[in-house]
Amino acid sequence: MDLFNRTLIRLGLLKEDLDYHLIRGSLVFIFLIFGYQKWFEYEAHVVLPFIIHGPLTFWLVPAFGVRGASIFLGVAEWTFGALLFLGFWSHRLGVLGAAGSFLTFIATITIIPFLPNGWAAEAGGFPAMTVPVAFLMKDLVLLAASIYLLKQDVARAVAAGTKSMRSAHLTPQHFG
Repeated sequence: MDLFNRTLIRLGLLKEDLDYHLIRGSLVFIFLIFGYQKWFEYEAHVVLPFIIHGPLTFWLVPAFGVRGASIFLGVAEWTFGALLFLGFWSHRLGVLGAAGSFLTFIATITIIPFLPNGWAAEAGGFPAMTVPVAFLMKDLVLLAASIYLLKQDVARAVAAGTKSMRSAHLTPQHFG
């Protein structure tokens, strides 16, 4: 076990904040790629069944049309991805990105129970998933990653705020 631990340390896998940076970078990449897809007509029709069956997204198509709903989602994903990216340097912006990420994955997870034929009847139904449900199940892990980043960024923003408040109160004029 010691050899295994030493190997992990040498590889840098136990480096402080590695998990935090990997999760943040992964979410930035996911929002970049998924947001990019939403700009194309093809993708607008692919995501349509998800959008119209989502209890939090059903209003997008009546409000913006099929293509507009897809573009709206793409803009939202790029916005949250950009905020997550900026969170590498600003924990306050990271909080906004993680909160947006959290809301995104809540919205997609809530689609699962409402997808028609989401559970494979030929395999006995629940828990045997059809492809659309299986595609959305990844969002459970992405929701957990968003919660982790939100917790980390809030704690870091509070700590930075407390630190800056302390340094603001300890200026030379206070010792005069």
